[in-house]
Amino acid sequence: MSQADKAKQFAALHKKGEPIVLYNIWDAGTAQAATKAGAKAVATGSASVAAAHGYGDGEEIPLSLVEIIASRIAESVDVPFSLDFEGAYADSPADVKENATRIIKTGAVGVNFEDQKVHGSGLYSVDEQCARIAAFRDAADEAGIPFFINARTDLFLQEPDASKHAALVEEVVLRGQRYAEAGASGFFIPALTDPDLIAQICEAVPLPVNAYMMKGMPEIAKLGTLGVSRVSFGPGPYREAMVDLKRKVETILG
Repeated sequence: MSQADKAKQFAALHKKGEPIVLYNIWDAGTAQAATKAGAKAVATGSASVAAAHGYGDGEEIPLSLVEIIASRIAESVDVPFSLDFEGAYADSPADVKENATRIIKTGAVGVNFEDQKVHGSGLYSVDEQCARIAAFRDAADEAGIPFFINARTDLFLQEPDASKHAALVEEVVLRGQRYAEAGASGFFIPALTDPDLIAQICEAVPLPVNAYMMKGMPEIAKLGTLGVSRVSFGPGPYREAMVDLKRKVETILG
């Protein structure tokens, strides 16, 4: 299957009310394990990929190494593959476009692309992030790939007090609507667990909404009834695997 066909297949898996479940992987081996278990697509989490190679999260792992890892994953499985690309290792739209082109060449058919300033504080303004998304879309269009840009907003992540999340919904919806106009394919709202607020966003934003499984999150079936189109697990699978590995080594070594 061509990269373009995989991209179309990946987009088609995002169905409102019938979310695709992505149990996040971090290398070619875990991608193969996931597909053997029945996964229709695979996706990395940036923290997992970084930790698996001895780096911290937040674009500490070199982009050149990310390219190698992404290429190996894309070459190792027949299903669509999406990369958590953080902030695209770039600030300006021109640099976003350049790095997007590099990632598209790996064979990936989608990315998570966040609006927080990875090497600064706060978020890009709506206009700034829209320009960055548009630059990514330009790179995909030039490559002839209907690339799935899963635009992530970090508003909820940057507000640890869940009681204040309702006050953020208006801006989140605005960002989702504007990101759609700029060329995004999906909208990722990590750290939001309130069912009513999730439903509001799913109703108001004209993009498939991605929810992140964490403590306090409704079950996957419930998320489907709220209008969610995609469910992911972030670094959870990696952390659980490492706990299991450590426990087994401790047992063997006595």
